[in-house]
Amino acid sequence: MDRIGQAEAFDAIGDQYDLAFPHKEGQVAGGAWLTGQLPAGARVLDLGCGTGLPTARQLAEAGHLVTGVDLSEGMVALARENVPGGDFRVLDFADLEDQALGPFDGAAAFFSLLMLPREEIPYALRMLHGQLREGAPLALSMVEADLNDFSLPFLGRTIRVSGYLRDELRRVVRDAGFEIAGEDAYAYAPASTDVPPEIQLFMHCRRRP
Repeated sequence: MDRIGQAEAFDAIGDQYDLAFPHKEGQVAGGAWLTGQLPAGARVLDLGCGTGLPTARQLAEAGHLVTGVDLSEGMVALARENVPGGDFRVLDFADLEDQALGPFDGAAAFFSLLMLPREEIPYALRMLHGQLREGAPLALSMVEADLNDFSLPFLGRTIRVSGYLRDELRRVVRDAGFEIAGEDAYAYAPASTDVPPEIQLFMHCRRRP
């Protein structure tokens, strides 16, 4: 998949993203769960770190060593400003295995997998499985929607997103080698007229052998 257009869209969105999504209770709760599962000073991967808020900052403030990756140079630049102690890199998910960054003690993937076509999501989850130590926690989220590589307007740009209904998402996550320890769902209405209300699914997972 050519993701240049996706990266350019998020480069342009920049600070608008946090303004459009000011309330991130589900993500903060998921980050708190992840933090509570980690040993002191853990190495944690933030996949699709965006601006670094709130997750990378949350993890760094808890004393963990955060590596954040994102395809957007603009988002990575903001993350470096927002979380000076983190290690942030412009990197495609597909190239993560080649970087020898792991293994990690835990990971977060909040609203990052939905930027992929459905056929790539199982691969991305298996790649993530390979970056984690056995038993490591994974906090992930998706928007509940029966969509595949669907174009929609987003803060003045067009992005492409995919989603699953929750039973299918559970199957995809389990098939990639994770057990699901807990779930939450939030109804969310972004502070923007061009972004429709959505149901956000949060899963607390653990890497199986």
